[in-house]
Amino acid sequence: METATLKVSGDRAILVEFENRIAPEVNRLVRSFTAALEEKCIPGIVEIVPAYCAVTVHYRPEEILFDGLKAELSAVLGRLDEMEIPPATVWEIPVLYGGEEGPDIGFVAEHSGLSEEEVVRIHSGSEYLVYMLGFTPGFPYLGGMSPAIAAPRLKAPRLSIPAGSVGIAGQQTGVYPIASPGGWQLIGRTPVKLYDPGRETPVLVKAGDYVKFTPVGAAEFARIAAGIEAGSYRCRTWQKEG
Repeated sequence: METATLKVSGDRAILVEFENRIAPEVNRLVRSFTAALEEKCIPGIVEIVPAYCAVTVHYRPEEILFDGLKAELSAVLGRLDEMEIPPATVWEIPVLYGGEEGPDIGFVAEHSGLSEEEVVRIHSGSEYLVYMLGFTPGFPYLGGMSPAIAAPRLKAPRLSIPAGSVGIAGQQTGVYPIASPGGWQLIGRTPVKLYDPGRETPVLVKAGDYVKFTPVGAAEFARIAAGIEAGSYRCRTWQKEG
């Protein structure tokens, strides 16, 4: 595939880079390539890490040499047009917007020239593609947010942000899976644990999934939080083609 280049990334990884831009069609190539690699199960590969427009392939050089892996990856790229991306999972994530849980929603509304209610309506009105995970375990970088509610990062990052906080930075939105520092504008919070080391699958969503935010009130937030602690709550999911 002419749109991909293979680069050395340290002594145990190869970076497969597609077009250097953030766009759904470029990320589709990333997801196709990732799915093809996972299906092929090349011996020696230990981890496949998709990002916005590239995939890092980590390997054991004692099992497969650089040139051999490069040839394998090139062969997969050559057949990428034949690869069908499996249906993606859409995760419905409940969010309590504004108030103490979303202290920056007023700024986002003022910056956008909208009411807080309009910010909530727009933010919860899309299914967001999980382009990649990073920063902290399970932090999803979500694409597809309306530019109407885009807002700059904080001038000075907060030293501690509660787990589950939903934020906006530029034209991106995301969820802080664990308590951590951060500089995004906080507009709400979810009781759903996107990262739980005690869970069989610690990270809830993966690159290529979608997230749909649903507004809830304080009482529903508390009910869901109690259900999560009791192990009885499950996020609603459905399949999205393409």
